[in-house]
Amino acid sequence: MERDIIKINEEKCTGCGNCITGCPEGALQIIDGKARLVSDLFCDGLGACIGDCPEGAIEVERREAEPYDEHEVMGNIVKAGPNVIKAHLQHLQEHGQDELVNQAIDYLEANNIEVPDYEEKPLACGCPGSMVQDLSQNRMESKSEPQIFTAELKNWPVQLQLLNPNAPYFKNADLLIAADCAPFAYANFHQRFLKDKILIILCPKLDKTIDQYVDKLAQIFEKQDIKSISIVHMEVPCCGGIEIIVKRALEKAQKNIIIKDYTISINGEII
Repeated sequence: MERDIIKINEEKCTGCGNCITGCPEGALQIIDGKARLVSDLFCDGLGACIGDCPEGAIEVERREAEPYDEHEVMGNIVKAGPNVIKAHLQHLQEHGQDELVNQAIDYLEANNIEVPDYEEKPLACGCPGSMVQDLSQNRMESKSEPQIFTAELKNWPVQLQLLNPNAPYFKNADLLIAADCAPFAYANFHQRFLKDKILIILCPKLDKTIDQYVDKLAQIFEKQDIKSISIVHMEVPCCGGIEIIVKRALEKAQKNIIIKDYTISINGEII
């Protein structure tokens, strides 16, 4: 069957082992100094390990693979103890995999293994970007008159998948490549980052067209004599994939353009 599954770039992998602890399913091992996917059956394709890789050597691809088997995974996980069981259940819950959660619990109950309290807890699986948070307590209500800002958007569409590399507004442009969450987290996004720039947005975790994104950006860099690139992304680990995509595209286009990289906290501050 064709499904999402992780892919490891062996040239980038240094064998640091960070991804091993980020994969409670046990799909990864360090073999001959490199991270290896040891079984398609154990990889759920949700990419928990991506945020733990400091080299950007892991991505999710869609290919023919053996179907993910939750019962096989649980047989492997229970050997590692209750903390790994809990991390696995949290991982599935945060990604909305309710059917797999139920299968995992059925396995535990059938084998007389205690089901840990896993609901709505901070993640141990490397996916802090999907952890439920209430940010309202961090917002201070302004008593002054609301300010009226001017929208600075100069192009449409803005989603990378929809953009035409030959669009005239790219010629000699200053690009702003942003995670699609960033404008909502940073209140002054238009005035601080977008003014006088052409906007491109994407999500390196949820979008399933990463290789196509690299190709399309490379086409833009090759054809349009881009003047500058600014990246704005969130602080969560998976969001750092934007920089990796941009650098791969620059390498493919054989261009050397300085990148300004800005990180936004969940509370809406520039880090």
